[in-house]
Amino acid sequence: MKYKIVKIKKQRNAFKDLWEFLKADTWQSWLVSIILIIVFIKFILFPSLSLITGSKLPLVVIESCSMYHESGFEDWWGKNSQWYESKDISKSDFKSFSFSNGLNKGDIILVIGKKDYKIGDIIIFTASAKYPLIHRIISTSPFATKGDHNSDQLDMEREIKKSAILGKSAVRIPFLGWIKLIFFEPFRPASQRGFCR
Repeated sequence: MKYKIVKIKKQRNAFKDLWEFLKADTWQSWLVSIILIIVFIKFILFPSLSLITGSKLPLVVIESCSMYHESGFEDWWGKNSQWYESKDISKSDFKSFSFSNGLNKGDIILVIGKKDYKIGDIIIFTASAKYPLIHRIISTSPFATKGDHNSDQLDMEREIKKSAILGKSAVRIPFLGWIKLIFFEPFRPASQRGFCR
């Protein structure tokens, strides 16, 4: 019993020493803090979110302008209505869709895994692209999507297998994703850098 008490006291002291070290304003404490944050995010936060949301990819940062609306809904619809109406999607249909005003580059999206998807849902899916795509469903038979800002569909999104869908957008956190994007922007082509225009 005495041994267990001594062991608990040693553990408390070790934790207290670590806490004091992390609070210190040194480059070593900063480095250890950054490593601990990365470990926490990768091995605790993301697996927990995956379990809760039912998606292998619970958080997504919007990295392109393909879902961007450059103006208010009325103006945007005026420029894009013909394409959607040719797919039997009316103005009132589109207005009822989630995120009907689009998504901005740098937004973080919470993704939930679902089994049923409908026209208007914004889904995340794997395609032949290097990274998953996040676009709006415009057909469910077969599944097909389109980026709100794109003039037409990409070839890879004209027929999407249900097994390629990772989930649908549930919650939007505006612009917080720029914390990540700022590190990758310099390596992108000049035409793809910065805010959407």
